[in-house]
Amino acid sequence: MRKILIIEDEQNLARFLELELTYAEYEVEIANDGEHGLKLALAGHYDCILLDLMLPKMNGLEVCRKVRNVKETPIIMITAKGDTHDKVVGLDHGADDYIVKPFDIEELLARLRVIMRRSEETDALRIGELSIDGDAFKAFVGATNLELTKTEFELLKLLAENRNRVLTREQILTHVWGYDSEVETNVVDVYIRYLRNKLKPFKLQTMIETVRGVGYVIR
Repeated sequence: MRKILIIEDEQNLARFLELELTYAEYEVEIANDGEHGLKLALAGHYDCILLDLMLPKMNGLEVCRKVRNVKETPIIMITAKGDTHDKVVGLDHGADDYIVKPFDIEELLARLRVIMRRSEETDALRIGELSIDGDAFKAFVGATNLELTKTEFELLKLLAENRNRVLTREQILTHVWGYDSEVETNVVDVYIRYLRNKLKPFKLQTMIETVRGVGYVIR
């Protein structure tokens, strides 16, 4: 079942969306402020985030930017601000789509279906011989299963989703171990070594590069 995160401070609207999306066979979680929404977005796995622009504690643009720093989760902005400038700003901060209140629920459901189709097309990530199946939580070199732990898989998937983009240890830690994690950043180095060891029999360990003083990148 596809999972949607609603970050919306208008509780009546949030409840309405929850009911409609549940009826449409989505699993739904709700956050009523930006800080809580960001925490859920970074710690969990969602197929789409419905994000209000005007939120208490942290506005929607800031939430969008922080999520996009470490994750590629599709984001649909939901807001009463409908002028062109606001739409452009939202999209420039990393939103995938923009819908203006008041809206017809059928329009939102249609936009979600488009997002889901795009997601299905990119569920299997491929880099050379390496393929990553996000739904099955498996990674392969050719037809050989790499037999990764959950943490190793999440780390490899994050790097692959951000191919050619350097991720800091802090970004990796936040995404893989969680927003509130008290794990030290050197655990990232340990798990990078685990991944390289599992790629080594296929002579692929060098695809994960160390950027000294910054973090890691997969190419």
